[in-house]
Amino acid sequence: MRRYETIYILRPSLNEEEINTVVDNTNGIITESDGKIIELDRWGMRKLAYPIKKESQGFYVYCDYSGAPEAVSEMERKFRIDDKVLRFMTVKTAESISDEEIAEAVNLASTKKIETEEVEEIGEVAEANDSKAKEEVKVETEVKAEDSAAEKE
Repeated sequence: MRRYETIYILRPSLNEEEINTVVDNTNGIITESDGKIIELDRWGMRKLAYPIKKESQGFYVYCDYSGAPEAVSEMERKFRIDDKVLRFMTVKTAESISDEEIAEAVNLASTKKIETEEVEEIGEVAEANDSKAKEEVKVETEVKAEDSAAEKE
């Protein structure tokens, strides 16, 4: 078994159900050939650097997996046929990978995802605190301006 990374870009007009169908079909191809999904990350809607098939945005999906070369060929064949896929790219990251390495990579990916979620939560809290602080400063400034206007009268 080899390790691969595939990034594919889907049309922005697809709804959530259609996106899930494409992702599930892709994962099904990998798992049917005894492959394992190490990490699946939906990056979401992003602006494209240049128009692809007259689209300026696309829904990005990143998949890190282990599988047979035949599975990659089949997946790419279906990507070429499917009009929902704007672009795709697969890179072989390791010539061979053992079951222990797969388990370790899955654990590492899940740990990384948990850490990312924690950082996002901290960022949201900091953003909320920052907006509160700005609001308090604005109120204090208004009060001082009113006080100085009252003193001048």
